[in-house]
Amino acid sequence: MPPTTSALVVFSVVRAADVAAGTGPQSITVDPSGKHVYVANITSGNVSQYAIGTNGSLASLASIAAGSSPRSVSVDPSGLFVYVANRGSNSLSLYTIGANGSLTSGSPPSVSSQSAPQSIAMAKIPVQLVPLYAYVANEGDDSVSQYTVGSNGSLAPMSTDAVATGSGPRSLAVDPSGRFAYVTNAAGGDISQYTIGANGSLTPTTRVAAGTSPVSSAVDSLGKNAYVANSGSNTVSQYTIAADGSLTAMSPATVAAGSGPQSPAVDPSGRYVYVANSADNSVSQYAIGADGSLAPMAATTVAAGTNPQSVSVDPSGKHAYVANGTSNNRLFGSSP
Repeated sequence: MPPTTSALVVFSVVRAADVAAGTGPQSITVDPSGKHVYVANITSGNVSQYAIGTNGSLASLASIAAGSSPRSVSVDPSGLFVYVANRGSNSLSLYTIGANGSLTSGSPPSVSSQSAPQSIAMAKIPVQLVPLYAYVANEGDDSVSQYTVGSNGSLAPMSTDAVATGSGPRSLAVDPSGRFAYVTNAAGGDISQYTIGANGSLTPTTRVAAGTSPVSSAVDSLGKNAYVANSGSNTVSQYTIAADGSLTAMSPATVAAGSGPQSPAVDPSGRYVYVANSADNSVSQYAIGADGSLAPMAATTVAAGTNPQSVSVDPSGKHAYVANGTSNNRLFGSSP
C-alpha cells in the first residue's frame, strides 16, 4: 500500500487487521447498537462507514461526503443520526442512519457553526436515550455552539447560539445524566465546566487546571470520573465528579501516558481506559480502580498504526477501534 495513504486500526490486547479509511482519519465512533463504525477523514473530506462482523472485524461500506476538513464524528444516543464537525467550512454535517448502517444526508444536510469547530457532543434523557441538545467546541473563536435537536435529527441554534470557553477549545464531553458539560482548552491548559439548564443552555462555572495542552476528555458511564489527555505533558489527568458536576483532581492528579496522547476512551463497563498516543504510535491501557484512579495494565501499551488520533470501544466492550491519521489511511482493531 502506498506510504502516502492513511489507515484505521481495529485492536484488542492483541492487534488485529487494518482496514482502509479515507485520507487523514481523525475521529472514530461506534453506534449504540455496536453494529457500525464511522470515521471522519479530515484530508479527503468524507466519512468512512463500516459494518462490524460477529468477530469485531470491519467491512467497508461506501464513504459519504462531508464538509471541508471534517474533524469529529458523533452518533446520537438513539442510534438514528450522525453528526460531523467540519473545521474548514465552519459547519456541521447531518446524516440519518439506514437499516444497514449506511448514512444519508439529512434535511438540511448541514448547519453553520462558529469558527473552526473541533468536537461535537450530545445531551440526552438517559432513560429514554432521546437526544435533545448538541454542543460544538469551536477552536477558532473560543466558544461552544448550542443547538436543539429536532425529532428528525435536525439542529437549530438556541436563542443564545454560543457561550465562551477558555483558550483554544479542542474537545467537549457531556456527562451521562445530561446535566454537565466539560470543554478541554488546549491553549489555556484547563477545563471549562458548565451546568446544562432545563432548556439545554450552558451556564459556565469555574475552570479547573489540567496538564499541558489538554486536547480531549472522556467521562465514565456512571458520571463519577473524568479523564483528560494532555498532549503536551504526555499525561492523563484524572478527576472525580461531584454531585454538582464539579471536577476535583485525584491524588495523583495525573498518570503517565505515551507520547502525544490525543484521545481517551472509557469502556462501557467502566473498568478500563484506553488512550491513543499520536507521537509513538501506541495505545495506553489502564484499569480503573475503585476510587476511579487509573493503573497501567501489565502491557502498558499496544501498537497502533502511524499517528493514532482517536480510539473508540464498542458497546459490548469486546472490541476497540483506532483511527490512524497518517498510517496509509487505515483503521486498526482489537479486543480488550
